[in-house]
Amino acid sequence: MTILIDQPHEFGDGAEQKKAAVDEKELLDGGFLLPHTNSFGQTFRDYDAESERRQGVENFYRINHINQTYDFVKRMRDEYGKLNRVEMSIWECCELLNDVVDESDPDLDEPQIEHLLQTAEAIRKDYPNEEWLHLTGLIHDLGKVLLLPSFGGLPQWAVVGDTYPVGCAFDESIVHHKYFKENPDYHNPAYNTQCGVYSEGCGLNNVMMSWGHDDYMYLVAKENKTTLPSAALFIIRYHSFYSLHKSAAYKHLMNQEDVENLKWLQVFNKYDLYSKSKVRIDVEKVKPYYLSLIEKYCPEKLRW
Repeated sequence: MTILIDQPHEFGDGAEQKKAAVDEKELLDGGFLLPHTNSFGQTFRDYDAESERRQGVENFYRINHINQTYDFVKRMRDEYGKLNRVEMSIWECCELLNDVVDESDPDLDEPQIEHLLQTAEAIRKDYPNEEWLHLTGLIHDLGKVLLLPSFGGLPQWAVVGDTYPVGCAFDESIVHHKYFKENPDYHNPAYNTQCGVYSEGCGLNNVMMSWGHDDYMYLVAKENKTTLPSAALFIIRYHSFYSLHKSAAYKHLMNQEDVENLKWLQVFNKYDLYSKSKVRIDVEKVKPYYLSLIEKYCPEKLRW
């Protein structure tokens, strides 16, 4: 059997990624084979599919879109940017996620540590020399500890789900966009234009994103002075920014560094999204490798 896959190393300025015919056995042995269905047997990111989680996911986004205002995000960044809740290692944080399930995700109901390792191991198989990317796969969702009581027990709508800029118009490509009409910023002339409080080409680093685990983990990695490259921090902060990397919205706010980093985010996204399967990972077998990466790129203890 022959199938077509994207070749993620093939980047060009505005050019489409090349396709290559690959034998299925070769993919299974040495590459990441994209599954056709998610953990529930549905296509990925199908928010209209009749599944046991559809109603809950839509209600999540209704509450999220009503409450994620510019002022709310600013308060959350000021509060959680203090990083004064606890000191712990990366692996300790991974273990804390055993009891976390993301209610916004229509594709996954496994504990988060399973998804972290599925993502990291899939990347490791295809990109054996990009160890920073392996570690990024492991830690990208660690900010979901915000759901735990020791981190304030924030509601799901303030921790998970697709992210998007606040302080400018909500793009129609954002999932369940209709619920933004109940958000106060939707009717505020300071915030409801294409650029809002920003300027064209200002750079995404100067744009406030809806608050959640992405922005929080970005702050943790940055302020604790991890030695991860710029592309890794970009992936951590924007991996849920689907309206950008799937629909090409908000590109008018990007600068040249964002354009370069987006290439790596689009590579990463394939593994983040499509590794949400029932494939199990032997945690104890892979743990020594990831501990060695943590030691290389991160302090022994981080402020959270």
